[in-house]
Amino acid sequence: MVEPTSPSTLVTAVAVALAVVHLFAGRLRLRAIPRSVWLSGAGGVSVAYVFVHLLPELEERQHAFAGGVVGFLEHHVYLLALVGFAAFYGLEHAARRSRDRDGGEVAGAETATSPGVFWLHVGSFAAYNALVGYLLVHREEAGLASLGFFAVAMALHFLVNDHGLRDHHRAAYDRVGRWLLAGGVLVGFAVGWATAVEETLVSALFAFLAGGVVLNVVKEELPEERRSNFWAFGAGSAAYAALLLLV
Repeated sequence: MVEPTSPSTLVTAVAVALAVVHLFAGRLRLRAIPRSVWLSGAGGVSVAYVFVHLLPELEERQHAFAGGVVGFLEHHVYLLALVGFAAFYGLEHAARRSRDRDGGEVAGAETATSPGVFWLHVGSFAAYNALVGYLLVHREEAGLASLGFFAVAMALHFLVNDHGLRDHHRAAYDRVGRWLLAGGVLVGFAVGWATAVEETLVSALFAFLAGGVVLNVVKEELPEERRSNFWAFGAGSAAYAALLLLV
């Protein structure tokens, strides 16, 4: 079992910085169409972190599932990554259907989705951010390098998520949503600091997070109407992958 410890000043500062991403991301005015090279590059960094660092680490730690709370998944940690991928695909599908049906064409509407979908979508991402805050305390690896790689990847990932959520929910996201997502990081961080957890659970949560990160990046990059920048995405993923392999 991983015992709770008092977070260092640096880890606390990282948690606050991740929360602040959502509060100020809108001020960057990144272009939606064609998609900003900075958003495509940020997505590439996030995906590189998952495939080059996170998933190999989970592969090494699959033994944690043996005899644990979810022992039946002893050789199938990737199923939890699939669950994360599928869960956020479902949320995106619901948001897009609601946007097309309930308000996507209404000029000046506060949100392009129904109120119910808004709260489901934003609430789910607040919980997702809480998971990131929690895992900031219970990272797969200790040390300054691990903290730095995790912080950079998640900050850029939050930037991508923030842009997508603002596109769906417009003024409602700026008025309410971004504050909930920022608060989610801090709540997750506080829970992680205050609670002791099994190694099994930490590995399971990281697997779920990996699937969510991949889906949330891919859904922003693939639609043809986004006119995404493949070269920026490729450069971001290649550069961060190289850095992860070298350090």
